[in-house]
Amino acid sequence: MKAFRLDELEAERAANDGAYLRFLHERNMSAGLYALDAGAADRQQPHAQDEVYFVVSGRGSITVGDETTYVARGSVVYVPAGVTHKFHHISEDLRVLVVFSPPES
Repeated sequence: MKAFRLDELEAERAANDGAYLRFLHERNMSAGLYALDAGAADRQQPHAQDEVYFVVSGRGSITVGDETTYVARGSVVYVPAGVTHKFHHISEDLRVLVVFSPPES
């Protein structure tokens, strides 16, 4: 079994000075923790994998293709592979669990 604690993942991510920490990579999926501070710019590019975002904390908006929605703790957003997407108008530090399928390379 692999089990994780969000507080430990956040500490590891912060210690490595990165916005993203991949903590799981398996045959059919991978998962990571993505962090964007209030006012930050999301510079990610479209991915070759489908993604599910689960907002652990924070507030902002996300645009997927030409659709925009507000997100906050508990929001879940699906992003199809290859579709342009960005978090923006981040008013409270975002911490987002990201699941990729198939796994990111």
